[in-house]
Amino acid sequence: MSEASSRERSSVWEEVLSHLFLVLFVIFALYPVLWVLSTAFSAGTAPERSIWPIPREPTLQHLIGVLTAPSFFRQTLNSLVVSVATAGVGIGIALPAAYAMSRFSFLGKEAGVRVLLATQMFPMVASAVPLYILLEYLGLLDTRTGLVVCYATTSVPFAIFQLRGAFDGIPRDLEEAAMVDGATRLGAFVRVVLPAARPAIAVTGLFAFMSAYNEFILAATILGKEEALTLPVVLQRYVGEHDAAWGSFAAGSLVVSLPVMLLFYIVQRHLVSGLTAGGVKG
Repeated sequence: MSEASSRERSSVWEEVLSHLFLVLFVIFALYPVLWVLSTAFSAGTAPERSIWPIPREPTLQHLIGVLTAPSFFRQTLNSLVVSVATAGVGIGIALPAAYAMSRFSFLGKEAGVRVLLATQMFPMVASAVPLYILLEYLGLLDTRTGLVVCYATTSVPFAIFQLRGAFDGIPRDLEEAAMVDGATRLGAFVRVVLPAARPAIAVTGLFAFMSAYNEFILAATILGKEEALTLPVVLQRYVGEHDAAWGSFAAGSLVVSLPVMLLFYIVQRHLVSGLTAGGVKG
């Protein structure tokens, strides 16, 4: 056997083993998801005691029960509106603040960065009581506006910190070239910096959306009316103190995850493209 054929066979075995290794990890990651699917489409209220996540008596009763529940679509709209508004507020406030921290020198700049980092050290539940008192004083309890205000207390610092790093990675020469051609500072920011930072903006907005969409503790604390609830609070009601409707809980989990999956599919197309868009001088 020649040395070339021996190397080729060794390369084939390495490729096979690496693919097998990746397949095993994919199965390990998807196994819990398959159990959620199995429980959602199985008859009964408890998961089956089996190693194979395959429903023995397939049924749509849990899914239909979740979709036809009173106020379900209103609660879905609540979650989407609150999450989109939180992402919009976070990105809208963070863009000029992060750009200023990246491009300008001013008193308190480094202290401001440290404060932003410090805000990420505390869990949101630690601020539940003061936020509740403030919202009660402002008359924003049981409202989507009040919930967006609460979520913005964490989304804005996170977005500023993330986007500041993205702006630091964009060469200043691109802005200077645009301003030499007659663009103002604002024009260079809108036409050069924002397109170049589009991937970071998309990722930051996605994280802000998901954080608000999946949050439970503050929503359960601030919201009390049935029509004002968000989906995580509704899902929790399927799990009681003495019993749990696991079939309905699994079906609801699948329905709740669909908007996030759709949003990720839309945003992921912009994660790589646009990294240097607007930076080529014609």
